[in-house]
Amino acid sequence: MTHIKEQKTMTTHRFILEPYKGIATRHTCPACQRKRCFSRYIDTEKRISFPDHVGRCDHEQKCGYHFTPRNYFDEKPEAKQELYEKSSLYISSHKIKTTSTSFIDEETVKRSLKCYETNRLYQFLTSKFGESSAMSLMKKYHVGSSKHWEGATVFWQIDHNNQVRTGKIMLYNPNTGKRVKEPHNHITWAHSLLHKPDFHLKQCFFGEHLLAANKTRPVALVESEKTALIASYYLPQYLWLASGGKNGCFNESSLSALTKRSVVLFPDLGATTYWQSKIGMMRNHGIEVQLFDYLETNAPESERKEGYDIADYLLQIQPDEAILQAMSRKNPHLKTLIETLGLELVNVQRDSSRTKFRAYRK
Repeated sequence: MTHIKEQKTMTTHRFILEPYKGIATRHTCPACQRKRCFSRYIDTEKRISFPDHVGRCDHEQKCGYHFTPRNYFDEKPEAKQELYEKSSLYISSHKIKTTSTSFIDEETVKRSLKCYETNRLYQFLTSKFGESSAMSLMKKYHVGSSKHWEGATVFWQIDHNNQVRTGKIMLYNPNTGKRVKEPHNHITWAHSLLHKPDFHLKQCFFGEHLLAANKTRPVALVESEKTALIASYYLPQYLWLASGGKNGCFNESSLSALTKRSVVLFPDLGATTYWQSKIGMMRNHGIEVQLFDYLETNAPESERKEGYDIADYLLQIQPDEAILQAMSRKNPHLKTLIETLGLELVNVQRDSSRTKFRAYRK
């Protein structure tokens, strides 16, 4: 596949640092915060507008920040694919005919399924759900650890045939569970770091490998991989998958894995209209689709600005309450008994085989 290169002259390269045309063309560095020392990359064909953090700091010795267009396309493989399909770079590379899907070997995945004690996402999940439940989620979804950033997480995309498409590598704050976005967005891709030549990426849903063993369970679809893990803990009656982003996996190839399945869409706040526009296409694939738009209808403006998703709301529920609700679903009389006797849950002990409750009268 033709390589996208950052280049220094307009005669041979498409992506260049913006030429100096006064102080308005020099900006504050996102890393060192010095003013008027940051040059952004531009597209000489004026088809792509890069985010503000794609550029280079002039203070090479003291700062050294340099986030290239290649880094950006590694973060956004869908943007890279669109570039190949629509730009002259792709058209001129017709000699290369890489159409089949590329895969990553299973041994690479297996080697990542360790070092959870330093994995920051695992640390966060443990603080919320306990070690046993956090480990169960990591193993169920084949979530790994990466040395690319200390404490980073790998979300492997494994399709319904158990073939590994790629892995999304991200870094989280272990205390808040939020992604680390400063001084830049900490996200990259396993296939990029493995330097596989002519790798042809076709993404699949995160958690798709669970479909074969859960053929009747309704599917719940969210954007974020982390959200799929959290929601799976609170609402196990659904099989939780993640699209990997607002635009991710809403295409003919990916949706075929959900044919004849019952699917509920749980978009992030602000993405509901876009996801709603995909319902017709999904139904054309024989997918029974429902849209959960309660949050979009009722959320306050502050939560809209933050782009809340269902995990942000679920995490406000005490895990003990979630477990009690799950037990109540299995035995409706349990809820009636607790309400009738005026009992209140005061202690929960978890192990790998069972959950114990101790309650007292209010």
